[in-house]
Amino acid sequence: MSGAAARLIEGHVAALAEGLHGPARARARLLREAHDGLSDAVADLVGRGVPEGRAAERAVRDFGTPDEVRPAFQAELTLAQARGTSRLLALVLPALIACWYLAATVAPAPGDAAALLAGLLGAVAVGGTLLAAGAAAMTGALGRVVPAPARLPEAVAWTATCMSVALAVGALSLTAVWTASGDWAAAGAAGALTLLSHARVGSSARACRRCLGGAGR
Repeated sequence: MSGAAARLIEGHVAALAEGLHGPARARARLLREAHDGLSDAVADLVGRGVPEGRAAERAVRDFGTPDEVRPAFQAELTLAQARGTSRLLALVLPALIACWYLAATVAPAPGDAAALLAGLLGAVAVGGTLLAAGAAAMTGALGRVVPAPARLPEAVAWTATCMSVALAVGALSLTAVWTASGDWAAAGAAGALTLLSHARVGSSARACRRCLGGAGR
C-alpha cells in the first residue's frame, strides 16, 4: 500500500482512537482490527481494479466516520472494563474478609471491637463479592449465551466505587481499633492491606466511570 493510502487509513484510525477509554490491551486490539479491516478492504478493491487512492477513500467512507463508529467501540471497551473490575472485586474482597477475621481472631481488641468491625466490613464485602461474581459471570462465559444487561457496566462502576469508599473507611477504622489496643502489628498489617486494596479498587472504579462517560458522548 502506498504512503498516501496508508496515511489516510492511519489518520482515520487515529481519529477513531480519540476519546476511546478502556483497558489498554482491549483498546489496542480493537484499533488494530479496525486498521487491518480497512487495509483488507483497500486490498480487495485494488484487486478488483479500483485505483489505490480511490480504494482507500471508499474503504474509509464505507467503514464510517469516527463519530459514527466510536460508540460501538466504546461500548465494547466499557464492557471489557466492567469485566476486569468485577473480577478484581471478586478476587480482592474475599481475601480481605479472610484477613480481617484472621486478624480479629489473632489480635482481639478490648470489647471485641475489632471482631465487630471486621464483621460489619465483612458483611459489606460479601454483598460486593456476590454482585461482582454475578457481573463477572455475565460479562464472561455466560455473556456468550445471554447478553449482558445494558446497565451492567454502570452497576459494576458504582459497586466498585462503594467498595472503594468502604475499604478506605475500613482501613482507618481497623487501624484505629488495633492501635488503641496497642497491637501495632495488627494495626499496620490490616491498615496497609486494606488501603492497598482501596487504591486498586478505586483506580478500577474510576476507569469504569471514565468508560461510561465516553459511552455517553
